[in-house]
Amino acid sequence: MAELYPPIEPYEQGMLDVGDGNRVHWEVCANPGGKPALVVHGGPGSGCVPGMRRYFDPERYRVVLFDQRGCGRSTPHASDPATDMRHNTTGHLIADMERLRQHLGIERWLLFGGSWGSTLILAYAEQYPDRVSGIVINGVTMTRRSEIDWLYRGVARFFPEQWDRFRDGVPEAERDGDLVAAYARLMEHPDPAVRARAAADWCRWEDAVLSLEPHGAPDPYSGRPDDARLAMVRIASRYFAHGAWLEEGALLRDARRLKGIEGVLFHGRLDLSGPLGTAWELTRVWTDAELVVMQDAGHKGNEAMRAQVTGALDRFARRD
Repeated sequence: MAELYPPIEPYEQGMLDVGDGNRVHWEVCANPGGKPALVVHGGPGSGCVPGMRRYFDPERYRVVLFDQRGCGRSTPHASDPATDMRHNTTGHLIADMERLRQHLGIERWLLFGGSWGSTLILAYAEQYPDRVSGIVINGVTMTRRSEIDWLYRGVARFFPEQWDRFRDGVPEAERDGDLVAAYARLMEHPDPAVRARAAADWCRWEDAVLSLEPHGAPDPYSGRPDDARLAMVRIASRYFAHGAWLEEGALLRDARRLKGIEGVLFHGRLDLSGPLGTAWELTRVWTDAELVVMQDAGHKGNEAMRAQVTGALDRFARRD
């Protein structure tokens, strides 16, 4: 079984002014002359972590990481209630990625990420297919409203007690309505205690949905530092309340634009938060993508999935 590569540090980094008062943090690691690759993190609003660098052979890749607007080391940070969120949408993030590509002088790059990151990868690749040399995804989502409804309502049939607590976290008058939108409103509340409680309740529910998985930490959402948790929930609830500003089903419909782009999609059969059916649907349209189903993994993945992802990235690099 392949292992992740040793830890590395960036040799270049900076803050890219993307307009609207936002500055996006970016870094470049590994070989300056290697195959360009962009890491697209999840959340939305999770930010990058150093471990993401380790999936790439440092001799063969030029690895770019960036923190999406409002999270990680990008500024202003969404944990600050004064941060204006009007200019933080999927369209803005796609434009940021393209601006970063141009800033770094990269002609085409491989895209790697999962969960929300896969939605953003697909949205970018369908808009700029000529700029994408390949795609590797671990955990496929398209952030359709049907998927959002499943995650914050449908999957409650498996966790009724935890979902009742999640539902009780919003004002009583809103409990039979759109819970995601209600949480998004709570995250804009002027009282910091209200925002903190809403973020904690949201993360507790997210952890519950992943609690049956046999691998990974028991608190992948609740265990984040306070500011990171506040930013993630503020961003995620807002994105999901708006259906990520994507026409329902558009990413699946337009996946035909990915023709000629080779992709490898890894998905855990035990992923309750983002069921396997989404990945299956995508490969029916995007026929250049290979779907690898990991039988003993869920949304958090496992060692076998990480090894397979690394192996796929190695294959892309060797061909170049």
